[in-house]
Amino acid sequence: MGRAEIAVWVAAYEKAWRTAGTEPLADLFTPDATYSAAPFEEPRRGLDDIAELWEAEREGPDEVFTIDSEIVAVEDDTGVVRVEVTYGSTGTTYRDLWIVRLDDTGRCFHFEEWPFWPGRPRVAEERPG
Repeated sequence: MGRAEIAVWVAAYEKAWRTAGTEPLADLFTPDATYSAAPFEEPRRGLDDIAELWEAEREGPDEVFTIDSEIVAVEDDTGVVRVEVTYGSTGTTYRDLWIVRLDDTGRCFHFEEWPFWPGRPRVAEERPG
């Protein structure tokens, strides 16, 4: 697996996000893929669960946004991608790191997102104890 395969996958992810419905997910993810929307959230498992998350999280195919990505590293089946998304409706920019693991067919079997939101603290507010 190399940068080219990760770049193709990221482009397909963006295209799928901009497409009505969730049918393109089968081309992006394996049937038993895991999808974590944040590092400490319980991962979604399987295409149906991922489709449910997508439909809940996006406004639809007409959602106005720009996305820029940079592949930071690739090793074996794993790519790390820095992503910046700016939403047109609010002008809010989010930065994420994606950990993407692809199988031999180029479909993702493990997706992990590390999102960073503007105006939120970068450390835990208070530790118990």
